[in-house]
Order: sequence, then C-alpha cells, then structure tokens
Amino acid sequence: MMRAIVIDNGVSLRRDYPEPAMMPAESIVRVRIAGICGTDLELAKGYMGYRGIPGHEFVGEVVESANSALLGRRVVGEINAACGACRACAEGLGRHCPNRTVLGILGRDGAFADYLRLPERNLIALPDSIPDELGVFVEPLAAAYEIFEQIRIPKNRSVLVLGDGRLGALVAMTLTAGGYDVVIGGHHPERAQRLGIDVAREKDLNDRFDVVVGCTGSSSGFSRALELLRPRGTLILKSTAAASADLNLAPVVINEITVLGSRCGRFAPALDAMASGKIDPRALISATLALDDGLHAFDEAAKSSNFKILLKVS
Repeated sequence: MMRAIVIDNGVSLRRDYPEPAMMPAESIVRVRIAGICGTDLELAKGYMGYRGIPGHEFVGEVVESANSALLGRRVVGEINAACGACRACAEGLGRHCPNRTVLGILGRDGAFADYLRLPERNLIALPDSIPDELGVFVEPLAAAYEIFEQIRIPKNRSVLVLGDGRLGALVAMTLTAGGYDVVIGGHHPERAQRLGIDVAREKDLNDRFDVVVGCTGSSSGFSRALELLRPRGTLILKSTAAASADLNLAPVVINEITVLGSRCGRFAPALDAMASGKIDPRALISATLALDDGLHAFDEAAKSSNFKILLKVS
C-alpha cells in the first residue's frame, strides 16, 4: 500500500492505496517531486469525471523496469500513454491516440502518490545538471514550446498572452526567450511583477494584437481573445475550461481569424532550454509541501496569490 491523493467525490489523502503493479513494457517510478497545475484543480471539481490519483508534472526514480538502462535513473515522463497499434500511432500522433490513457487525467493514476506507472518509451532521463525542482517544470514547459512546433510567428508580430497564471507565465517566458516582445493580460499584475513580468490588467486592454495565446482556463477567455485580435490574426488556445460557454463564432469568420489548438509538446526543447539556462521557471514556485500535506497544498494552489505549489513526495 502507498500514500496517494485521490479524487473520488472530493479530494482525500489515503495511506492504503494499492501500489501500481508491473505491466509489460511499463516501469514503476518512485515519485520524488510533483507539481500542481490548473488541470489538477479542475479535475478535483469534477472536470472530465476523473476518478483516481491526479498529477502529471513530476520527477521520479525508476525502481522497477524490464529495461535495465532505466533502473535507478531520475526521469520525467510524457503523460500520454498511446496504444502503439492504431492509425494515429502509426502516423506518429500518439498524443492523439483514441485508445490512450493520460497520466493523472484519463484512465491512469498519476503522480500525487509514492509510485506511478508509465510505459518505458514515455520515460526520459533527466540530466544531472537539472535539479528536481527545475525538472518538475519539463512537462508544462514542453507544452509551451509546442507553439513553435505548430506555427511560425514572425518576430515583428505583436503577441498577447491572455492569462497570467502558471501556464500563462510559462508561455510568456518561452516567447520572451524566443525573442518576442510579449504583453501579458491578466487579473493579478502584482503577482507577476514579482517575477519581473509586466502584466496589463485584462479589463484595461484596448489594443489589438496579431497573435493571442489563450491561457485563461475560463469559458469566457475565447470570446475575450477574439475581441483582442486584429483581422486575420491568430488565436492559439493553450488551456481548456471545465465549464462550457455559448460561443459567438461570427467574429472568427468576419475577421478571418485562424484558431489553433495547442496541447502537449516534445520534452527535448524544454530540456535543452533548462540545461542551457535559457529558461529557469523556479521563480514560479510559491511553496513546496510534503505529500502528507497534500490537501493543504491543493488549497494553496487554488489561491490567486500563488503560482506553482510543489509536492515533495520522497
């Protein structure tokens, strides 16, 4: 049995949760540290009807594996566990495999526990130069870098990151490191300014932008982003919202807006950026709490005054 934070008609801390069992081509990882993100908070509210252990941002140590090269290694992990046999997988689109499970999000227990299980092919060794508290940002930073995999944004384009939370801050850091002049629109400028990030209050924004990256996580974010785009602008959606909303899509057609969904990304660009010192998101860490204080950690993560709350597991 192991300790685990569990979502099941509420959030609870259990000490009698069954440890994950070995499966073919999968490895058991002892979790060292994990990060709470907005998706975890939404899952706790009932998003996607998830039941189980949440958490998908982690650094761990492989303790059981058929691959001897992985044993004892510090690792991070791609969260989408694809079937490897369908058309999407054959085309290299495992993140969109219709049969996939997703760590701590869909059909697979996650990282807010002593142990987790992932396919061997999902595990990536963490360089010794990257400490745990930095490595825990690999997965969300990879999601930010996915923008560059999907679209080329000319450097002379005006860019707005709409949303000044955890994801918005990471996306802004990534774009700034890429040489873009970025404006962040949000509700908590005093929090972001502690990080040296200039934030305009979202309600005061009047300019229109060539590119808006939506990181609000709110049902109203889509409509507000359309209001802030120039004709023939591009809207990049980086966050989902648990609540549905009525959408007026007429501005998309009238203004010939390009809408791009953007989700998970390759880990290599994020690891390279961290290893080179190009990006260091540790300034986002508001607190690190023990797994035994996991329920308090969820409360802290939900506070607008905090950015990233980490869970120290082992």
